[in-house]
Amino acid sequence: MNLVYQNEQPLFVILAMISIPVWVVLMVVTKGIALIYLLSFLLFYLFAQSAFISHLKGTAVRITAEQFPDLHGRIVEACRKLNLPEVPDAYLMHVGGTFNALATRFLGRNFIVLYSDVVDALDSQPDALNFYIGHELGHIKRNHLRWGPVLFPAGLLPVIGAAYSRAREYTCDRHGLAACADGASAQYGLAVLAAGGKRWQSMNREQYISQSRVTGGFWMSLHELVSDYPWLTKRLAAVTAQEQGQDPRHPRRNPFAWFLALFVPRLGVGGGAASTLIMVAMIGVLAAIAIPAYQTYVARAKLAGAVNTGRQAAAAVANYYYVNHKVPRTLGEAGFALPASASSVANVAVNPDSGVIQVDVAVPPYAGKSLLLVPSVGADKQVVWRCGSNEIPMNALPLDCRNN
Repeated sequence: MNLVYQNEQPLFVILAMISIPVWVVLMVVTKGIALIYLLSFLLFYLFAQSAFISHLKGTAVRITAEQFPDLHGRIVEACRKLNLPEVPDAYLMHVGGTFNALATRFLGRNFIVLYSDVVDALDSQPDALNFYIGHELGHIKRNHLRWGPVLFPAGLLPVIGAAYSRAREYTCDRHGLAACADGASAQYGLAVLAAGGKRWQSMNREQYISQSRVTGGFWMSLHELVSDYPWLTKRLAAVTAQEQGQDPRHPRRNPFAWFLALFVPRLGVGGGAASTLIMVAMIGVLAAIAIPAYQTYVARAKLAGAVNTGRQAAAAVANYYYVNHKVPRTLGEAGFALPASASSVANVAVNPDSGVIQVDVAVPPYAGKSLLLVPSVGADKQVVWRCGSNEIPMNALPLDCRNN
């Protein structure tokens, strides 16, 4: 049985081809400053994740050969079936009626967490627990936890980011199915998510799967396209088809829903409070890098206009000097007037003694500061201008005005 959903690998390649160049460009454009922010984010993430792991170790029950040996044996056997060489740390946690499980990673160690309500609900079908265990081990086996930060930039994109997340869930469902001794147990595992701890036993799974026929409508198509998880009816249909050796056939999504989904940003990035915290932190890191860089770019572009105005004044002064062999007392005497379109300049003046042209800038955040064009006469008797500033940072100046 192929344990990887057919769309996962192509989507992974696309996201990697987008994300890796983004990281590279970010490093190059910021001249490595982005690395400092990323290291800061790493420390922030470690602190946040350490809080969860600490809560886990201090509150949940660690599953070992001595503590819940039945569950421990299932985890070890699932690792064997899925060819996972290292058994992750496992915990049983009570989460107030939540039916789920999770996999996470901290400082190089993998963890899986089983929720006690799921374990209790499947007391009569313990093999179905293998589905939950195998599903979470699938995230570890496929290195979803390792690659998450790398793929983060492309993961924010509409449609494609959520599509990769859904493909991962289908893949992990297949791992859960492979971990079960009986294929029907995987169906029971998903039935619990749908009907709860008691009613799942009397739930007609075929009728529930038939509900997937309505998922092709506009609204259901749209909300699935922007979601990180497939509709549960489709997951059960996929697991059932896989168990029977068939390819799952899902209803086609509404074409207009595809178009509209392109304009809905993906903000969940995995769902849950922890991933939302990570998302907010990453956006903050990227904003801290991108916003100052953009502001510097805009200021530099406007300063280039101020430099151009200064060079026009310098050309007028040079022409006056060639004709009269002296520096004009004012720029007006040299035939120069400040253009009305020069919005980046507050004033331009020439020093009649030295010939230095001072350009007073009107560009925030450098408004009130000055650019200087300093003249000198070369061996060929031509006036050469050196542009610079004692008040504006060099990295904010245009390239042709950095004390050249």
